[in-house]
Amino acid sequence: MPLKRHLGLLHVFCLSSGAMISSGLFILPGLAHAQAGPAVILSYLIAALLAMTGMLSIAELTTAMPKAGGDYFFTTRTMGPAVGTISGLLTWLSISLKTAFALVGMSAFTALFLDIDIRFIGVTLCALFTILNSRGVKKAGHLQVALVVGLLALMVVYIIIGMPSVNIQHFKTFTPNGYGAVFATAGFVFVSFGGLLKTASVAEEVQNPGKTIPLALIFSLLIVGILYILMIFVTSGTVPAETLNGSLMPITDGARTFLGQGGGIAMSVAAILAFVSTANAGIMAASRYLLAMSRDQLISRHLSYIHPKYNVPTTAIFVTGAVIAASLFLELTLLVKVASTVLIVAYILANLSLIILHESKVQNYRPIFKSPLYPWLPILGIIGCTLLIFEMGASVLWMTALLITIGAFTYWFYGRIKAERDYALRHLVARITARDLSSGTLESELKTIICERDEIVTDRFDKLIETSPILDLSGHQTLAAFFKQISETLAEPLNTDSGIINEGLITREMESNTAISSDIAIPHLIIDGENRFEILLARCRDGINFSDDAPNVKAVFVLAGTRDDRNFHLRSLSSIAQIAQDPQFIQRWTDARNKTALRDLILLGRRQRQN
Repeated sequence: MPLKRHLGLLHVFCLSSGAMISSGLFILPGLAHAQAGPAVILSYLIAALLAMTGMLSIAELTTAMPKAGGDYFFTTRTMGPAVGTISGLLTWLSISLKTAFALVGMSAFTALFLDIDIRFIGVTLCALFTILNSRGVKKAGHLQVALVVGLLALMVVYIIIGMPSVNIQHFKTFTPNGYGAVFATAGFVFVSFGGLLKTASVAEEVQNPGKTIPLALIFSLLIVGILYILMIFVTSGTVPAETLNGSLMPITDGARTFLGQGGGIAMSVAAILAFVSTANAGIMAASRYLLAMSRDQLISRHLSYIHPKYNVPTTAIFVTGAVIAASLFLELTLLVKVASTVLIVAYILANLSLIILHESKVQNYRPIFKSPLYPWLPILGIIGCTLLIFEMGASVLWMTALLITIGAFTYWFYGRIKAERDYALRHLVARITARDLSSGTLESELKTIICERDEIVTDRFDKLIETSPILDLSGHQTLAAFFKQISETLAEPLNTDSGIINEGLITREMESNTAISSDIAIPHLIIDGENRFEILLARCRDGINFSDDAPNVKAVFVLAGTRDDRNFHLRSLSSIAQIAQDPQFIQRWTDARNKTALRDLILLGRRQRQN
């Protein structure tokens, strides 16, 4: 059962931003300042720049495949179900841990007003957000917008009022532990930008995902990244290092410094809003990974259950909520480091997926947004993120290796038996080795996704193309030999003698050349009878000699029908002309692997469809 598209640009922006503005701002700066000193500002900047490389890759991949599960979905379609299982489970766990971290932070701030054990508060809040998400994404999305708008307003006020109070002497010893500590701290705070993955995970529920998702991701990273750096600059410049180092309430400490007790309370409220938004977004996003993996039969099918009334994956939501509640009892620093490391791995896989999909030349990979500066940005992202992982420390590397092993065992003992699918890496190997290892199911799946994404409604032209005869010719062809083959192919479907068809084609060509360019020709003729119309597709990589001006035509569309279908004849000519206007059409036509790929190229071509 597909999910409904309820989320607009504002919802997606707030989902991504709200997921980033929480522990990364209201807890981590104090812990990070203890490691890097005032240069923690650079740590956040480095983390943001590396996240940007992954974000741009995620934006492109998600516009090509806007499905639940986000990076898990396109990783599986790129590198196969084994890597996909590991990636999906790790990202699901990472987002769950980040959500648990947000709930811990929220509980700590709530404890300022309520004398209750913070773990009890965290479990209670987890239950509330789980129930809210189980009642529909629309309700959860509206709550997210309200939370983030209020939060951004409080952040701007903090920066404007706090900036005049900054003491530049606080930055005198900028890197007390050296620049190595600055880079290592960038890995520690990388979890702050995990909200970008959450956006990809709910892509199936986004309206007009081809435009909405890239805009939301770019705006959220830009705005939140700037606010992060400015707020940490203000905090470092107003709070003494001995107070700030290790503080679990750094922004509240800063507000108390230049706004007094009232300012501290205001920023504590802002922190609670931030943690609420992260917890809400985290449960919403993490559950979609379980949904996507269940659909692919890599984990239990029960997790793909969609509630008929609320249209959400309720089983996946409740399982995610239970794991988050259990994670509340883990050690805080380990929680952050493991979540950060797994997110870094997810960004590496996103950049690697982009490169593989580009180089594999999968025909039906058609993103609406294109990542700039390909391949340099994804390569830079892979190198930078890999270095960050090795700076995280041996204990975190061992923990991550253990999680990867668990993911591999899950695939080996469950997913390997249940699921088999085509993926882009096979297409890339086929290009390199000239051995076709792919089954063609990836192209078919991508075709279905494009039809859903672009809301393509099948018309008569599509139905004809679905069953049209196709000639895939080798060697240079003379026009006479080519027309003879067309006539013999169309004789049966048109119920007309091949000689009559051949004569009609020759006569029509003598009246005027049907080559509309040096590469494309559209021969067409009228036949006797009623209610008959056929379209034939032909490719000849070595070219067909239509005339002196068009001696190497590679793409031919033959239209043949009775006079009573004259209007549809003209509409078909218009449709083909629109499709052929694509600057990449001839290259794609020439590179198409087989007849199915040729057919898909026409079916997915951009044109105005008829009712």
